[in-house]
Amino acid sequence: MTIWMIAFSAVVIACILSSKLLYRFGIPTLLIFLVLGMLCGSDGVLGFEFDDYGLAKNLCSIGLMLIMFYGGFGTKWKVARPVAVPALMLSTAGVAVTAVLTALFCATALRMPFQEGMLVGSVVASTDAAAVFAILRSRSLNLKGGLASLLELESGSNDPFAYLMTLTSIQAMTSGGGPIGILLVKQIAVSAVLGFALAFASSLFLRRVRFEIEGLYPIFVLAIAAFSYSFCEWLGGNGLLCVYLVGIVLGNSKILYKKSLVHFFDGVSWLMQILLFFMLGLLSFPSHFPAVLGKGILLALFLMVVARPAAVFAILSWFRFSFRQMLLVSWVGLRGAASIVFAIYAVSYIAGLKNDIFHLVFIVSLLSVAIQGSLLPAVSKKLGLVDYEASVTRTFNDYVDDSGTKLLEIRVEEDHPWAGRSIMEADLPEEILVVMIRRGGRVLVPKGFTQILPGDIVVVSGNTLDSVMQYAT
Repeated sequence: MTIWMIAFSAVVIACILSSKLLYRFGIPTLLIFLVLGMLCGSDGVLGFEFDDYGLAKNLCSIGLMLIMFYGGFGTKWKVARPVAVPALMLSTAGVAVTAVLTALFCATALRMPFQEGMLVGSVVASTDAAAVFAILRSRSLNLKGGLASLLELESGSNDPFAYLMTLTSIQAMTSGGGPIGILLVKQIAVSAVLGFALAFASSLFLRRVRFEIEGLYPIFVLAIAAFSYSFCEWLGGNGLLCVYLVGIVLGNSKILYKKSLVHFFDGVSWLMQILLFFMLGLLSFPSHFPAVLGKGILLALFLMVVARPAAVFAILSWFRFSFRQMLLVSWVGLRGAASIVFAIYAVSYIAGLKNDIFHLVFIVSLLSVAIQGSLLPAVSKKLGLVDYEASVTRTFNDYVDDSGTKLLEIRVEEDHPWAGRSIMEADLPEEILVVMIRRGGRVLVPKGFTQILPGDIVVVSGNTLDSVMQYAT
């Protein structure tokens, strides 16, 4: 046990330090984790043998679950709402178009059986949430026209749909074409109903119940995420979709200590990304690459140049997006850990595949993160779509802009709408902050459950005086 703990901590430290050293050269951090795993694997320098696809599948499911939850929890819906429709169209219809085009390419150019090609197309159809989140946020790369929010919302919501299509393809290959339509409807319905029900119930609970120990809040929310994923899977739904919906609703609800919760899950998400990419690199056998390298390069190029742009232009051309914006969204079709994990599912469930799908998808993801991920900042600048005046962190739920903040004192009378209510119940927007409360000769440091009484003087702040006055009177 001690040796395993030493190895685990050494891997995490090595990944973080190496990313610190190599990040300045423009190398995506996730690619570094992936390569380090390959160097430690069976064909690598350390030669650690690991080929347990079943164990990898289970561990990856946990990692993806937490990454997906944070993807929803950290997304500020107020900022993402204007681009929600095109983002959700890309995450559903866009995934389907990409999968079908890729299946046709695999069947014609790569000489795969069509069903196997459809499986490959489903596996690589989505943009990877972990890769998109990591690159945009670690590079502080904000994009004009709400593109950062569009890409985050699309990548966060299309992994569940690609997972659904992957399971559908697996069922078609293993059951000879069973009731696939029923499976699709059941998974979507169960995930949506359960996800929203659990999220609203959890939000209500967190608003009404106060824990005596602040450290219990992240543990409780973590348990909610794990329960929503596992219970949905047990009912036959799509756990990734369910946990993402729970994250979206909770992250945009008024709950106590939300800012610290965002920071906690940001750390958990990065830990999962490190372990996920490292383990996937560990699971790969570079000695198997030559057999699928040619197909992998062709497939990666097809996805970059044909499939992803075709899906993006077919959908976004119906909305008010410029040609340059659609080009950039086409470029951010990053394939990463999610695609490799879905390939593990395929290998685990289907025996006798004619092609080495795992290593084929691994090469595609490796090239995608290396080329598209590395060049994303340069491509964004070349297209003139980098927003230098605003930070990408404005799309996060923990974002607070202190520039231009105004303060105002409000005396609470008997008939004031805040009188007798807690700060949480006062229904203040997130941009309005209660700084302190003066009660008689005392000054109170407000918390969400602090009750406002008649006679109190409440000091509030906001980015503009108009916004303060609107909600303070």
